[in-house]
Amino acid sequence: MVVDSIAATSFLGHRPLCQGVPLKDVSNKRKFADNCRFPVTEFIGGRIVTYSPVLRMKVGRLTNSSINALAMELTKETYSFREEEKIPRDWRYQLDSGVDRKPGLWPPENKADNPSLHNPLLRQERMGCGWLGAIFEWEGVIIEDNPDLEKQAWLTLAQEEGKSPPPAFILRRVEGMKNEQAISEVLCWSRDPAELRRMASRKEEIYQALQGGIYRLRTGSKEFVNILMHYKIPMALVSTRPRKTLETAIDTIGIEEYFTAIVAAEDVHRGKPDPEMFVYAAQLLKLIPERCIVFGNSNQTVEAAHDAQMKCVAVASKHPVYELGAADLVVRHLDELSVVDLKHLADIESTEFRSVEPEMELEEEEDYPSSSAAVDDIFW
Repeated sequence: MVVDSIAATSFLGHRPLCQGVPLKDVSNKRKFADNCRFPVTEFIGGRIVTYSPVLRMKVGRLTNSSINALAMELTKETYSFREEEKIPRDWRYQLDSGVDRKPGLWPPENKADNPSLHNPLLRQERMGCGWLGAIFEWEGVIIEDNPDLEKQAWLTLAQEEGKSPPPAFILRRVEGMKNEQAISEVLCWSRDPAELRRMASRKEEIYQALQGGIYRLRTGSKEFVNILMHYKIPMALVSTRPRKTLETAIDTIGIEEYFTAIVAAEDVHRGKPDPEMFVYAAQLLKLIPERCIVFGNSNQTVEAAHDAQMKCVAVASKHPVYELGAADLVVRHLDELSVVDLKHLADIESTEFRSVEPEMELEEEEDYPSSSAAVDDIFW
């Protein structure tokens, strides 16, 4: 193909070059050579050389420039075609994240990545996972929760203190609250700080005695936490239990190295539905609340997370799925989620990831003369 192309550009295919070469005879008259109709073609040193036996030197001078020009054009076209194959038409490169790529499942759709971002470092950060955080509740999300033990602990404390047993709807209201907060604000048993601390400590002792120090991980919770740790997503653990009890339980299960921060009852003044615990956990993770996702198992958690401007994933452990519809996402087990799901939840429109639009400035109102005096005069 290359030989044919080069041959096509030579003067073999150009009739004026072969039969239109003017010569001068003895009488100094111009005439055309007839022996140039069939020039000689030879392969010399890997090149094609075409010449006429008689007019080799003269024809060479006349056609050398045109042949070189055509050959250069052909060479440019050939190499430009090869360069177009090398240069990609778009610049959306697939970065190697070091993760095992399973056929048919990778790469998943990632709406959090925005190819239109002009800052490549900002886009690379969004393609990673360090810009979002996960805040987990302890009971009902990481470990199995038994609501009957909590109710039994309150009923036992009420019997010891000589109080009337709280009804079921009151016990539902105190779910997720700190013990001191529940005793003073809902049960209204005392307002004395010393008495509040004593009864709260006693209630926790009763609960731990009923629970027996046995902790069982929920199905899929450890696998999901392992995935988040693999992707280097910072995680925090939140609970209204005392810190000593919480740390003992974490050591028993063997997941103490998974969490960057732990928020216990001693770290906050109020529990759910107040968002104080989740806001403090976001501060410990050094992330803004909009970049954090809360994992809970009750509507109180959903309310507190939304008040803190966070997204919430509800785990249907003690409540049915239809009762947790206020959450951003409802699952039965954590292993039903993926990292891409978390990116979609944390993907919000912020001035950090889009061009800042100029704010509309309010025009200053011109001072017009007030007509109130005239109105008053007319009215009176």
